[in-house]
Amino acid sequence: MSQYFRLHPDNPQPRLVKQAVQIINDGGLVALPTDSSYALACHLDDKQAVERLRRIRGLDERQLLSLLVRDLSELANFAMVDNRQYRLIKSVTPGPYVFVLQATKEVPRRLSHPSRKTIGLRVPDHAITLAILEELGQPLIGSTLIVPPDTVPLNDPEEIRVRLEKQIDLVIDGGACPCEPSTVIDLTGETPVLVRAGRGSLAPFGLEETA
Repeated sequence: MSQYFRLHPDNPQPRLVKQAVQIINDGGLVALPTDSSYALACHLDDKQAVERLRRIRGLDERQLLSLLVRDLSELANFAMVDNRQYRLIKSVTPGPYVFVLQATKEVPRRLSHPSRKTIGLRVPDHAITLAILEELGQPLIGSTLIVPPDTVPLNDPEEIRVRLEKQIDLVIDGGACPCEPSTVIDLTGETPVLVRAGRGSLAPFGLEETA
């Protein structure tokens, strides 16, 4: 049975943030709000929690999970970026984007694409998630909370509790989020490539907006 915390979306209560981080450190799988939609997240180094996340999302090992980081100071630990890539990422973060980048050797093998050695990286623009990342002191593994056979993210924390209360350890109610997934941009080549269109604008990447 999952726990249920109500956190203020702009000024999250430090006591509840600490309790949420303790649950994550103990191997918990958490539903939390972001600037695009609700996401599932767990500890970077917890293999069992990552496997549980993949099962709920219906993802195999070839499908990327994202590293949720508090700011770009952590970028170099997990991804190899040149000046061009860094400037582009910095211009739109924090925000509703996942960037596909070449992974460093610091990234656990289970978290990078098995053949391409890439990692998804995201700096969310949401006070609750950023407070949790700050208290935790390291990135989270995250994925947009879309539960098969659904094709759109879950956005109501009460519904998340009802549907997943026996599968996850904590639901963080931070109010409604935009019911859109993040935009995924592959920056591993010479030019940005759109992987998934979502909430973020494509204009900064020179990509066509789709209707």
